[in-house]
Amino acid sequence: MTTDTLTRRTSRPEQPAAGGPRKPKPWGQIASQVFLISASVLWLLPIAFALYVALRPYSETRKYGYVSMPHSFTLKNFSEAWTQSDMLHFFWNSVMITVPAVIIVLALASGVAFVLTRVNSRLNIALLILFTAGNLLPQQVIITPLYRIYLKITLPHFLSSSGLMYNSIFGLVTINVAFQLGFCVFVLSNYMKSIPGEMYEAALVDGATLWTRFWKLTIPLCRPALAALATLLTTWIYNDFFWAITLMSSGDKRPVTSALANLQGQFVSNQNLIAAAAMIAAIPTLVVYILLQKQFIAGLSLGSSKG
Repeated sequence: MTTDTLTRRTSRPEQPAAGGPRKPKPWGQIASQVFLISASVLWLLPIAFALYVALRPYSETRKYGYVSMPHSFTLKNFSEAWTQSDMLHFFWNSVMITVPAVIIVLALASGVAFVLTRVNSRLNIALLILFTAGNLLPQQVIITPLYRIYLKITLPHFLSSSGLMYNSIFGLVTINVAFQLGFCVFVLSNYMKSIPGEMYEAALVDGATLWTRFWKLTIPLCRPALAALATLLTTWIYNDFFWAITLMSSGDKRPVTSALANLQGQFVSNQNLIAAAAMIAAIPTLVVYILLQKQFIAGLSLGSSKG
């Protein structure tokens, strides 16, 4: 046997056994699937129970209890919740608060994030830390000084019927913009950093101005991230009730979340009616998520894969 033949035989990879290598059991995958299924069930269980309560007559739950087998279902709670709470009026209030706040936050955050990532300045890191640190401040900490400030800031009559920041929709839009801006700047700045710098260099060679590089180059590439943030902001601002009860005294100016409080009596609360109203109030955020679902998932996946 020659040396070359021995070398060729020893260099051959070992052939697998006749039955092939035995694959290990994917215990990690099984555990992760069980965890995700359990988390999904726990997440959906309160919603399913609220829908179950909303479909049952109040007389039945008062007699048998909320945790009992149903004897009948009805949609009467939804119609009564819509009329008794004046839901349409409060829906409009929420639209007047949520839509301007989301648009202003995304416009300001995209501009600030572009400057922090694409304009060389010694203050960029400090400003980014400042915007990020604002998210760490609890809302309850500043409520007393903010309440006094709102009572002293005057506004034109077309922005506030009371002439003050307090008890005005403009005041709620302003505070929501202030608290959501830092998070959006942080997310968009990280997303814009993932855009290749060669694109901006080529645009600069072609004579593109700073505004052109921002509006025609950066914003189209950031549409998935903007859609994801728009979905989150709509949900957060629409569901907010803390600022409404703190910075507003007129109940008819408050958002739709306050309509649920209007259904509670002083001594007896019809939980079936409240559950039905809660289901109705959740419809707009669900519609927004369905409309922006593809962009929302694309924004999350692209933001996690680029670095």
